[in-house]
Amino acid sequence: MTAIDQQQAPPVQQTTFAILVAIGLCHMLNDIMQSLLSAIYPMLKDDFALDYGQIGLLTLSFQVTASLLQPVVGIFTDRKPLPKSLPIGMGSTFCGLILLAFAPTYPMLLAGAGLIGIGSAIFHPEASRVARMASGGKFGLAQSLFQVGGNFGTSIGPLLAAFIVVPLGRPSVAAFCLLAALGIFILGRISRWYATALTAAKSRKPADKTLPLPKGRIATALVVLAFLTFTKNIYTASISSYYTFYLIETFQLSTQQSQMMLFLFLAAMAAGTILGGPIGDRIGPLAVIWFSILGALPFTLALPFANLFWTGVLSVAIGLVIASAFPAIVVFAQELMPGRVGMVAGIFFGFAFGMGGIAAAVLGMMADSYGIAFVYQVCAWLPAMGLLTIFLPSRRKLKVAG
Repeated sequence: MTAIDQQQAPPVQQTTFAILVAIGLCHMLNDIMQSLLSAIYPMLKDDFALDYGQIGLLTLSFQVTASLLQPVVGIFTDRKPLPKSLPIGMGSTFCGLILLAFAPTYPMLLAGAGLIGIGSAIFHPEASRVARMASGGKFGLAQSLFQVGGNFGTSIGPLLAAFIVVPLGRPSVAAFCLLAALGIFILGRISRWYATALTAAKSRKPADKTLPLPKGRIATALVVLAFLTFTKNIYTASISSYYTFYLIETFQLSTQQSQMMLFLFLAAMAAGTILGGPIGDRIGPLAVIWFSILGALPFTLALPFANLFWTGVLSVAIGLVIASAFPAIVVFAQELMPGRVGMVAGIFFGFAFGMGGIAAAVLGMMADSYGIAFVYQVCAWLPAMGLLTIFLPSRRKLKVAG
């Protein structure tokens, strides 16, 4: 982390890769710990005799907690950035892990999931702002580097759960507090760079916050982007929360084998995130959104009818295609709302993810009533909502209006 301490506040033209890598690393650590929750669902289901509805409520507790707080944190920090909040958010995740490891009752599990959600709510808006400040104008690249850290962390979480938590038992979740401690240390260094960059920014001309389009047009575009994120998150929630159960029930896989399959999907999402940002910088975020959301439809429709081999292939294709949209969506929203990075992060990392949590609970109840296979037959049609992209303004209109 010496390189971070040596970095000074970057000019607009300079991309500060040390900060981008460091904040991406912290995003990875953050999401490794968050992904442990869904990765240990089979263990929690057995230990506490949970049904699918209760599994969905655990996801709901995490994502709605993050949803309710992230927009509030984002709007507040747009007005008054809080560099020191970064290590504090990781501290909340630390406490949540302790509860997941040793909670004696289901309500305590819900509380642990909620604390992890609070950590997410505090981390994402300010971390997203750090990534944009360090981007040097390469906003898609910065968002990809930031988000791929989270996706990579989410993808390896199930592997760590399979090879550490499953053999050693639920108390071993507490060992991941070491990752939280590392995150607190790194974020403490990043927060110092961030504070210096904020001080330097005050001496420069304030960022232009003039809206590029009429408010009604922007509101419509934001609603469409949020809905596209929502539908994407419903599908990814169906995979992250229930895919292991689907594989165990449909193909009689073991828990470890199902978690390896989940890793394939989540790793493909990480790869899609890497590609989505830089491609969006070249061809524009709108084109990436069209391809990503609607392009996943043929694969999602085929998945419920595939054998084990093709289930793995299709899940990789879905993860790769569908994940490429999110960096483009965030950058597009930031262009619509200049100077409001925290609010945009709150909406898209918070609200839309929280709505995905509500959907996860609904999907759990659907699985209890109609079977887990039915869930994927219904969710297969969600990428068709990508047709709503037609209501988004073109980049040419944004430039003309600006």
